[in-house]
Amino acid sequence: MELVVQKFGGSSVADPGKLKGVARRVAESCGPDRKIVVVLSAMGDTTDHLLDLTAAVTQRPSPREIDMLLSTGEQMSVALMSMALGELGVDAISYTGWQAGIHTDGAHRKARIDGIDPKRINRDLENGRVVVVAGFQGINSQKEITTLGRGGSDVSAVALAAALGAAECEIYSDVNGVYTADPRVVPQARKLDELSYEEMLEMASLGAQVLQGRAVEYAKRHGVVIHARSTFSRDRGTLIKEVGNLQKVREVTGVAFDAQAAKLCLIDVPDRPGVAYQVFQALAKDNINVDMIIQSVNRENVTDLCFTVLRDDLALAKETAQRMAVELSAKGVICKENVAKVSVIGAGMATNPGVASRMFEALAREKINIEMISTSEIKISCLIRSSQVHQAVRAIHQAFQ
Repeated sequence: MELVVQKFGGSSVADPGKLKGVARRVAESCGPDRKIVVVLSAMGDTTDHLLDLTAAVTQRPSPREIDMLLSTGEQMSVALMSMALGELGVDAISYTGWQAGIHTDGAHRKARIDGIDPKRINRDLENGRVVVVAGFQGINSQKEITTLGRGGSDVSAVALAAALGAAECEIYSDVNGVYTADPRVVPQARKLDELSYEEMLEMASLGAQVLQGRAVEYAKRHGVVIHARSTFSRDRGTLIKEVGNLQKVREVTGVAFDAQAAKLCLIDVPDRPGVAYQVFQALAKDNINVDMIIQSVNRENVTDLCFTVLRDDLALAKETAQRMAVELSAKGVICKENVAKVSVIGAGMATNPGVASRMFEALAREKINIEMISTSEIKISCLIRSSQVHQAVRAIHQAFQ
């Protein structure tokens, strides 16, 4: 018997009408030879609304209490979905993350899944029920509710698919797959039929919002096939799986951008062994992910250390950087928010020279200045002014046809 995990994002269940439409789609996909587990995000802008309520009460909320509050959004979705399925004659039951057996580490707001106990879900599936699980949440060893960070429902769905041995994890959103660029920015962008885990991981981490990066990482580690598709279309989407020899087929797969980046620079840091370790260890302790890093050339035994973080982490990262500047006797910290990251991704880049020069030529032609550059075997990223990011994406996409 086939088992499929279906995850629907907030835009798919944004209001009662859309939620009932998803319920009909789930009901149609049920059958005597098919078991279904549904994972839901909060409805529409519910999470943002809850964060606005938090800001109206306090500017320094407890991470534990934020998780307690935000987890209610998904609980509302799954309860309503179970009711909607019941109206269609489908035997369904809703679970919170902890009821579904999702165990996490202790990091509030950015928890990672340590493991899943699927016994309760399996029992209901064996009894012919559709199980509806609240995404984005779990429970830690102290029995505290935790949330998995933005896009965490994708992680929940993939982790459940792995734990249950699902044939496929279908991730539904308001787009019908992964494109060579954001079609809202580049109308000529093409839908990709399939992607390797590595390419999708890079695209997700570099700003493509179809899938959450940690979900792809989890899928790669456990061999879960992801099918990214549209809630509002019956067309096939994009398969993300292990793909061989893509470097022979595609030089560049796509262009991604991240408009939520911020740049921090520690100025005149003493140029001695261990300084970088001290700075980034402090950031790691505060659970801040760092992306691009550049250290300037030594000048009179000092150097500048620049790096990028998510804009959501900027306030905390700035506090940490300023504390480290004092400890290290650096001159100070410069913060810049009006930046964005644009990247090209492709499995064939490692064996096809000239990709970087074509990307830089496209940016130069548009008179776009590059502030930072980072590379890997399958991606090149440039930090630029945020006001020019859409212009950059279109120019690069055209350069690689």
